[in-house]
Amino acid sequence: MGHRNGKPDSILNSAGRGEDRSKTGKTQHSGESSQTPHDEAFKKLLQTFFAEFLELFLPELACQLDHGHTRFLQQELLVDIVGQEARQLDLLLETRIREGAAFVLVHLEPQSYRDDTFHERMFIYFSRLFERHRNEYRLMIPIAVFTMDDEREERDTLVMKLPEHDILRFQFLQVKLRRNNWRDFINSDNPVAAALLGKMRYTKKEARELRTAYLRMLLRLRRELDDARLALIMSIADLYYDPSQEEDEAIVRELREMGEEEEAREIMELMPAWKRWGYEEGIEQGIEQGIEQGIEQGIEQGVEQGRLMEKEKVARNLISLGLDTPTIVKATGLDSQQIEAMRQKTK
Repeated sequence: MGHRNGKPDSILNSAGRGEDRSKTGKTQHSGESSQTPHDEAFKKLLQTFFAEFLELFLPELACQLDHGHTRFLQQELLVDIVGQEARQLDLLLETRIREGAAFVLVHLEPQSYRDDTFHERMFIYFSRLFERHRNEYRLMIPIAVFTMDDEREERDTLVMKLPEHDILRFQFLQVKLRRNNWRDFINSDNPVAAALLGKMRYTKKEARELRTAYLRMLLRLRRELDDARLALIMSIADLYYDPSQEEDEAIVRELREMGEEEEAREIMELMPAWKRWGYEEGIEQGIEQGIEQGIEQGIEQGVEQGRLMEKEKVARNLISLGLDTPTIVKATGLDSQQIEAMRQKTK
């Protein structure tokens, strides 16, 4: 069994250990302990809209699964057999396949940076899950979701073979967001499409048009989603497409110039970013003209109180969904102390 310098052990070493390659110019390995807000927000998106995600990017698989039996499992702690490094799987869920009504295990692994050994790491995760659960599940489905901006092809297959004999062929499903053109999604009412539109392929010249299309998608989704899920979509979208005050102001002006006053007003009411920048101050302009200053100030105070109550309502909903404080701050405009105080009251 002396293969310490051969391929079998080298695969495990390169894929299993939590090596930090940042000093060499290469990307950090996923064994790093901390996760970015992007990672946490994306995981929450998949947990909340798993069926919608599959319908958008893996429709053939979505049709084969019975989503009425989907439940997320406690994250599994896997220990790689060479480096003895602990690694939590990002998302693991149980669902049922329609044909034969058998339960299957789905492993979703978001990947936000380049790693030339990622395909090997996915095989290690799969093999450990197979070792633990092969008697429970008829099928195990590994899915990688690449969220980085790099459009380069990713290896999705691990092969071992002799000239006359295939020893192993492992291939996971993959979703590469950057390979999708944003224009293909703007007419969709799928909430995942709105959340990830800024991760699709677009040029700098198309950025304004993309932002306008996204805002219009939100108006449609507003009729279908509750406040918490809509706020989740908006907070994730703003992580991937950092909105510019000047750009969004220009979009609203253009809508008004085109006679879309109602649409412009709805967008301003909808976006948490507008509240942070104080755009509400001009919403009632003209309506309040001629009203005495004292009465006007009283109305404005009442409006502000109502907006604060609405922000707090959204924040409570996001807390109940399990979002972290920085993401809720970004979504609502409330400060972290307010969020933490609300979180304590819900315990």
